[in-house]
Amino acid sequence: MSMSRVILFLSLALVACGRPKPQVSPGPEVVLSQARREFRGGEFQKALVSFQRATFELPPGHVDVPEAMYYLGETYFQTSQWLQAANEFRKVADEHPTSRYAPLGLLRAGDAHLRIWRRPELDPTSGRTALAIYQELAGRYPATDAAARAQIHVRQLRDWFANKAYQNGLFYLRRKAYDSAIIYFKDVVANYPETPHAASALLRLVDTYRTIGYQEEVRETCEHLRRFYAPAPGVLDQCPAVPGAS
Repeated sequence: MSMSRVILFLSLALVACGRPKPQVSPGPEVVLSQARREFRGGEFQKALVSFQRATFELPPGHVDVPEAMYYLGETYFQTSQWLQAANEFRKVADEHPTSRYAPLGLLRAGDAHLRIWRRPELDPTSGRTALAIYQELAGRYPATDAAARAQIHVRQLRDWFANKAYQNGLFYLRRKAYDSAIIYFKDVVANYPETPHAASALLRLVDTYRTIGYQEEVRETCEHLRRFYAPAPGVLDQCPAVPGAS
């Protein structure tokens, strides 16, 4: 080989060695592993991007798809993006109903809507959505831990709904709109009898009936109070037992 050819060969080799190697994108399983680490480390914004990429790149039917979708919802939840979280959680249960993440998805979808309804005095639409989701969870996955955990929130929601109806009754009672007040107080008693607001609503019904002269309704409401809510504060003061009554 001539010297010129040797020099040319070495020059080409040096150029080849100095050329940057092409970047190889990590596979979706690697991206998912990275997303898990970011989530566990509290790097939720990074985890959000990684879980989005994993759910997009994992092939349909892959065993890890439900997990990636569920934790995408969790990253939205942890960054207070409640509606996006609820939508992602909902998709887990709807698209992968046999996955172990399906009941958890329903639970967390309800939790996300519950976060939107922060206080009982606000518009209860999201609270009603949360309650419906928790009830769906109990119907579809009754024996799961997620369903048991949801019942804690169900009791909280029912107490909030009862309180809201009770406060509406007081609003109309103060304005002497007695028919409207009666409707709301009866709603509390009929739909939320297990809450502390039921006894209060019955006591306000007694006040209202006495004000408008409905003596028979006073007697019947007092009987109901003494029978089912006797230990509640104010019941025996408002409705003392009648001597000789059975």
